[in-house]
Amino acid sequence: MNKSEHINYELEKNLEVISQLDDFVGYAVDNTLVDPDDCWQPTDFLPDMGEPDAFDQVKQLQERAAGIPDTIITSLIGNMITEEALPSYQTYFNLLEGINPEGNLLSPSGWVRWSKAWTAEENRHGDLLNKYLYLSGRADMKKVEQTIHRLIYNGFDPKSEKDPYQAIIYTSFQERATKISHVNTGKLADKAGDDVLSRICKTIAGDEARHEKAYKSFMSEIFNIDPNGAILAFEKMMRKQIVMPAVLMGKGSANPSLFDQFSAITQKIGVYTGWDYARIIDHLVKLWKIESLTGLSDAAAKAQDYLSGLSERYMRVADRMKAPDEIQLAWLK
Repeated sequence: MNKSEHINYELEKNLEVISQLDDFVGYAVDNTLVDPDDCWQPTDFLPDMGEPDAFDQVKQLQERAAGIPDTIITSLIGNMITEEALPSYQTYFNLLEGINPEGNLLSPSGWVRWSKAWTAEENRHGDLLNKYLYLSGRADMKKVEQTIHRLIYNGFDPKSEKDPYQAIIYTSFQERATKISHVNTGKLADKAGDDVLSRICKTIAGDEARHEKAYKSFMSEIFNIDPNGAILAFEKMMRKQIVMPAVLMGKGSANPSLFDQFSAITQKIGVYTGWDYARIIDHLVKLWKIESLTGLSDAAAKAQDYLSGLSERYMRVADRMKAPDEIQLAWLK
């Protein structure tokens, strides 16, 4: 059997498991996600421009935002740009094998319903942060808009090989990372005296926490049905490392190292760090009980050994990382 035949066989088996989860995923749409009429919306947090005192409300927002350090504003902009590249994420999800075999966005399938409902909830995040930053007067919105345009233009590849197992590992990790980033930005905003921005960030983090819980539950079911395949997919994604969704924000622009600069800021101010990366691995290894899985194939047992010590390895790397120098980004006024 040559390598390509083996890969196809493995993927076919994964698709069969994915199809078995359709009702489980449909249940998550109805019980983990929120009906659009009941969801919070960006207008709940922003000045009402239809009110007589609208400009007073904007002035108050700007006064609160004035005291926020540049590094926090930069981190917030990077988080917002990441959220705004939603078209790439939905496209990616629908291109996974077995998720939408009919190519029909009106399909009643649980996976297709999840893709739409999850995207609809996520869409509010970029809308809210974008409007907040626009009204705050702290960002050079033309440059921010160019970066959003560039990121969507460039696309997105988390290197999951169209394999739904690897993709769900990725989203489980990434939703938790995004949650951490928003929570920590909210804490810093609170400390800087902007309680509304703090509430915005924590509310978005609450959404990410629900989405994280759902994706982790999908993967837990895969581990129950196919532990060998699940642990091999986990190992593959970890060996490739988790690529952040906004990694291509600077590619092809006058500042190709834009993402690295943004990452340096988030590392420096503690919004998202190497320690966070290590802790997420540790969390997922414990959640899916990687170390106690039994009856594994030889390859899966080797993956188990690799994953069991992985978070400690990343923690040691994080301990050795030096705090980067402060960097001024093009997004600021």
